[in-house]
Amino acid sequence: MKTLLLAASSLIGAVLIAGPAAAQTYAITNARIETIGPAGTIDNGTIVIRDGKIAAVGSNVQAPAGATVIDAKGGVVTPGFIAVSSNLTVSEVSAVQSTRDDRSGKLSAGFDIQYGINPNSTMIPWARQSGLTRAVATPVLTAGGGGHHHDDSGAEETAGGGGGNGDGDPHLFAGQAAVVSLASNQPDLLVRAKAAVVLDMGEAGAQSAGSRGAAMVLVRSALEDARAYARNKAAYDRGETREFGLSRVDLEALVPVVQGRTPLLVRVSRASDILQVLKMAREEGVSVILEGAEEGWMVAPQIAAAKVPVIIDAQRNLPSSFETLGARLDNAARLQAAGVIVAIIGSRDQNNLRQARLNAGTAVSYGLTYQQGLASLTINPARIWKMETQVGSLEVGKVADVVVWTGDPLETTTWPTDVFIAGQRQPQNVRAFELRDRYATPTQGYPQAYTKP
Repeated sequence: MKTLLLAASSLIGAVLIAGPAAAQTYAITNARIETIGPAGTIDNGTIVIRDGKIAAVGSNVQAPAGATVIDAKGGVVTPGFIAVSSNLTVSEVSAVQSTRDDRSGKLSAGFDIQYGINPNSTMIPWARQSGLTRAVATPVLTAGGGGHHHDDSGAEETAGGGGGNGDGDPHLFAGQAAVVSLASNQPDLLVRAKAAVVLDMGEAGAQSAGSRGAAMVLVRSALEDARAYARNKAAYDRGETREFGLSRVDLEALVPVVQGRTPLLVRVSRASDILQVLKMAREEGVSVILEGAEEGWMVAPQIAAAKVPVIIDAQRNLPSSFETLGARLDNAARLQAAGVIVAIIGSRDQNNLRQARLNAGTAVSYGLTYQQGLASLTINPARIWKMETQVGSLEVGKVADVVVWTGDPLETTTWPTDVFIAGQRQPQNVRAFELRDRYATPTQGYPQAYTKP
């Protein structure tokens, strides 16, 4: 028995040791490689993927012996795209509330989106067909908590509850975001939880609080409550502190914000509201990321001076509300020219995530350079979410999130032929394609339910 145990132990040890060494090596050849790094564009180059990392990239790189060679046939290779703010993995059918885990009717800042992540979402394979390898799942407000003006899914919003003791401050904080991987066959896609606390200001904040001024006062009050709570949690437990407007769960979520460890993702559109958010961030000592910023171009120098990154929809040029009267198609280019880090979003809804790369193409046609357009989908989202040392560009030593395209990824008719996440080649099957193939030309006849008796 002892001999058998020793043998089994040795075998397991050998397997564990051999695991990484046996990882498959890939060489993608004959490609135009957009590194989004110091090497720039490499024509007719080769990129080698080994042990989940980029092992080599260049025009004179040779495929290692034993590597699986993928001929890009003159296509384009880019870093994996990042859905910079999305409901991917936490929503299935926008119009069916029971499938939406991107909102809370009870919590405010304390709502944590990580617990609703679904690794088996049918939307993930479709997202990979858009060149996406990572996503940031961000929560939204419910209508009872002030509405939400950045969710274009068309789904009916449901009323939310109050914060704090039930009669507490109106909802302004939507909850906490999470960074996820989009790799297949993984039971846990979570890369980083509590990546940011989402805050709605502008018209959404005014609707919740009664006015823009009231919303700003309530946000500052919540931040001060979080500081007071953090200074003396023991007194809070004994009931010896003043009354706070938010629950303990919500206050706990805001502690890393006021301590500068977690940013606020602030959804805001109007130029004057953006300036108020920048002032609040400066005076409160908190880090912010702007999402929306349709009138950001009007205050681009101030955003750049504050070193605040911006997430925008580059196609938002129609004034759908009073707070977006100044929206224009060259918003991204003007922000970029001022020195702002710009990431481009499309529809945040999981059904149309390919819109982000098409929006980047629109931004290029209105003033961004081609490299800046690709950066808005790759390295800039990585910088915003503190992942730039791992992903976002094709450099030796970085995680191999790599996409092989049939052509220019900013064109509508281009699709990925291969997607790698952390060096693992991802399956190309998509439910929509499987249904198409099943019913377009059935090889064994239609299923029984589709045939007459």
